Amino acid sequence: MAAAFVLRRLCPARPALRFPPFELQWVPRREHRLTPADDELYQRTRISLLQRESVHAMYIDSYNNRGFTVNGDRVIGPCALLPHSVVQWNVGSHQDITEESFSLFWMLEPRIEIVVVGTGDRTERLHPEILQAMRQRGIAVEVQDTPNACATFNFLCHEGRVTGAALIPPPGGAAPTSLAQTAQ
Repeated sequence: MAAAFVLRRLCPARPALRFPPFELQWVPRREHRLTPADDELYQRTRISLLQRESVHAMYIDSYNNRGFTVNGDRVIGPCALLPHSVVQWNVGSHQDITEESFSLFWMLEPRIEIVVVGTGDRTERLHPEILQAMRQRGIAVEVQDTPNACATFNFLCHEGRVTGAALIPPPGGAAPTSLAQTAQ
């Protein structure tokens, strides 16, 4: 009996709950810190670069009615962009595009996956025979107006795709248009 008396003194009785526990509302405890702890302030993040960007990647910087600026170099007139080079493309308009004018795209190794064609200010249709010949050789063709074709080419190159471009400068004003300005 004395032991029971001592236990009651050491462990006072808890007040009785008015509601059974299953009827109580559950309140989440929120214990986040909004400020970093001292040890978190001085930690450093390390980054291991797995693959460097290729310095030979082709990017179209700007275009105007005379030509294009590719990797800082000016190209006058229609051009064909290949994975590591730029060549003059001997066409005057979308009507001059033939199967022969696309032959440089299927003669390359590694094989080009997609050719982006810029047809000037507007998207023009190419002859179905030309598109069929490219499809038979396993090369996809995307025909767009030149401003969109430049942006698509840059995007595909940034993704690491093996891409070619066949571009005709858009007729119009002589002011160069930067692709960075177009994106804004």
